Amino acid sequence: MYESLRQYITEYSSLSISEEEFSLIKEAFKPKRLRKRQYFLQEGDVCKYTGFITKGSMRQYSVDTAGNEHIVKLSIENWWAGDYESFVMLTPSKYNIDAVEDTELLITTNEAIQELRSRVPAISKMIQVMDQRGMIAGQRRMHASISLSAEERYLELENIYPALLQRFPQTMIASYLGITPETLSRIRKQLVTKKV
Repeated sequence: MYESLRQYITEYSSLSISEEEFSLIKEAFKPKRLRKRQYFLQEGDVCKYTGFITKGSMRQYSVDTAGNEHIVKLSIENWWAGDYESFVMLTPSKYNIDAVEDTELLITTNEAIQELRSRVPAISKMIQVMDQRGMIAGQRRMHASISLSAEERYLELENIYPALLQRFPQTMIASYLGITPETLSRIRKQLVTKKV
């Protein structure tokens, strides 16, 4: 469980981690298991933990006044789960986060992360790289939502994150893309026809 986190930190930071540093990391991160459909965070609560997924999948979403879900993030192994704004600002979250499959995570607090940043150079570098990639991904997603057609958004998701299409039900993929399940079904049929 911890080895996948160590590998992730090393990969993102391009720095090695000593055994002493790895011990500090293991102290800061605690294992947590979620059953399918179990909440990690509920709207209105402060996000006290961020979690590194070692097994399973999760979704982050809001629910509008009509009861419709709007998925803003899908996460699988070696991805992070949590409401970053709520986690850093300690404000009530606008989102729900739950497990789509039985999920195992390593969770930590903002305080523990800040302590690690000051003591483990690889953690500080990893967070810097994650922040940069997160900003790029957010910008890309915003561009897609205002500039691309539904088919183009689907193709971009298929190109950048093909594993998500295999792991999540089509209704969730449609919500993430901001389209109806019927539109997604039509797009997929058209793409199959084009490939034949």
